[in-house]
Amino acid sequence: MKAITINVSEPVYRDFQRFARARDRTASELIREAMEEFRERRIARSTTLADLSPVSVGRVLKPMHVDDDLLEEMLDDDRA
Repeated sequence: MKAITINVSEPVYRDFQRFARARDRTASELIREAMEEFRERRIARSTTLADLSPVSVGRVLKPMHVDDDLLEEMLDDDRA
C-alpha cells in the first residue's frame, strides 16, 4: 500500500473521524474506501452499453418500421 499525504479542511476531517468512530473504523479506512469508490465510478469504469439496464423515457412517439433508417430517425427532430 502506498502512503500519501493529503490536505483537507478541519471540518471535513472531523466529520470523517466522527463517522469512523461511530462505526468502529478509522478515518483512513473511510478515505481509502471513498477513493476506491471514486476510482471504480470515475476512473476505471469499464461499463458498456450491454451492461446498462434499460430505462423508460416515456411513450412511443412514432412507431418504427422495418425499413426505417435509425440514424435519420435520431437526427430528424420534427416533433416541434
